[in-house]
Amino acid sequence: MTAKVIRVVIADDEPLIRAGIRMILTSAPDIEVVAEGGNGREAVELARSHAPDVVLLDIQMPVMDGLTALGELGRAAPDVRALILTTFGEKENVLRALGEGGAGFLLKDSAPGELIGAVRAAAAGDAYLSPSATRHVVDQLATGRVAGRGEAARRRVAELSERERGVLALLGEGLSNADAGRRLHMSEATVKTYVSRILAKLGCDNRVQAALLARDAGL
Repeated sequence: MTAKVIRVVIADDEPLIRAGIRMILTSAPDIEVVAEGGNGREAVELARSHAPDVVLLDIQMPVMDGLTALGELGRAAPDVRALILTTFGEKENVLRALGEGGAGFLLKDSAPGELIGAVRAAAAGDAYLSPSATRHVVDQLATGRVAGRGEAARRRVAELSERERGVLALLGEGLSNADAGRRLHMSEATVKTYVSRILAKLGCDNRVQAALLARDAGL
């Protein structure tokens, strides 16, 4: 069976950046760039006309910025998954992107493989946060959390094996699968398997929830 091709729209006001993103994405056999725009308004219009699976949105754009476009996309094309792609890692941008229904937040200095993986994750309905963005979100949300969560979190984490708790602790630090693998002397694929198992055991929907649980448990 032929794999479904992921249709992508890129929105960035810098042509060279768009060209680089397009080159990276089209190197993957299951991704097709169907249109490009230079501002958020164009991104919304292109999403309506091309019905892509994923839209990549820069934050800093003229006419309409990426975060505003994200809200517009939720109304104009609710089935489209949007990834915020930016050079800025401020906490408020990450949190607003997630609050507006974004499928993830990716920094422009991410590795090509991470960009491709983020698009695939978004198309599959999963949330994706770059490791640095995960650290921002965890630090922000961990502030002021209820003290009583610690005991409940420790009970949940106690169900994990020692190796699973080790992987979870690194999620709490915001490490990527590759970085966690180097720290634990494991392959990236093995870490990915552990992460999937940990999320299932803990009943977490994504890495951010697991990272917060790790912080609550004191890992």
